[in-house]
Amino acid sequence: MTDASPSSTSLPAAPLGRTGPIVSQLGLGTMTFGAESDQDEAFAQLDAFVGAGGTFVDTADVYAGGESERIVGRWLADRDADVVLATKGRFGPPAGSAGASRRSIVRSVDASLDRLGVDAIDLYFIHGWDQHTPVVETLDTLASLVRAGKIHSIGWSNVTGWQLAEILTEARHGGLIAPCVVQPQYNLLDRGIEFEVLPCCLDHGISTTPWSPLGGGWLTGKYARDDRPTGASRLGEDPDRGVEAYDTRNTDRTWEILDVVRAVAERHGRSMGQVAIAWLSTRPTVASVLLGARTVEQLRDNLGAATIELTADDVAELTAVSAPGLPPYPYGMIGEFCDVPHWKRLGTAST
Repeated sequence: MTDASPSSTSLPAAPLGRTGPIVSQLGLGTMTFGAESDQDEAFAQLDAFVGAGGTFVDTADVYAGGESERIVGRWLADRDADVVLATKGRFGPPAGSAGASRRSIVRSVDASLDRLGVDAIDLYFIHGWDQHTPVVETLDTLASLVRAGKIHSIGWSNVTGWQLAEILTEARHGGLIAPCVVQPQYNLLDRGIEFEVLPCCLDHGISTTPWSPLGGGWLTGKYARDDRPTGASRLGEDPDRGVEAYDTRNTDRTWEILDVVRAVAERHGRSMGQVAIAWLSTRPTVASVLLGARTVEQLRDNLGAATIELTADDVAELTAVSAPGLPPYPYGMIGEFCDVPHWKRLGTAST
């Protein structure tokens, strides 16, 4: 198996939507910083990422209670690196203010600027839907922060199709700034955003920067069908962890997908993780795939995805085996009686 880590300046780049910054095809997610990765390890990951040509670093105010932002800020001060910096607000660290209200977002942005040690945030995500705050209030607040020079572009994370549609409608009617990017979970094991979120993004020229490209480690092939994970891994420490919980994903469909990922990886002499990331990079709307690693060794393996040239047959095989299929109603009925080009393009329906 070859390492094939990309050399300096080897990562392709793409713009985020029609109005956002240009970022590297692979981004560095920093949720592990200050929690699973200490500062020395985090600095090593950041150095390796930038050395490989990476330009997009993504954090959030809630990661390790704000410590992830502090670590990134200390690294920026020490290295003076030129990266596109993204962070998020909505939930807030213990000392912050939760929610997407005007008061909360202003306080959250100021706190993030202080922890990061920068004058402006290149890309600011609202970390999730806030049912208690009118969307127009959140959008108006973000627009005022852009005018004040505190943030440059905006995005939204973890939204449904109807929520994204409401955000875009309110932005258009109010003459406000619309998000240039959405940040969802997206990988071979979970393609649920293809029903509505991705079609909405395709219609409006919005990019995506997916998180969890390896499905919480599942797509690396490190878990076994009849052996609950133990030890120093995310599921080893917590088998019931979130959407990637062992009992939730230990299904025949998962193992069928892993068999194909393994076969493609063997054909290319690469790791399964690299294949899963490379497939995701081919998907419509995906501008940058967020890599989240505990160690620099894991990160270097993930970065190797940039040098895989999957064949059309590879992509088709991976897309077909992981197709989620359309739920009978309303999607199945719509798919049967209407021509839905986005679903055909994405390969969402089971074949």
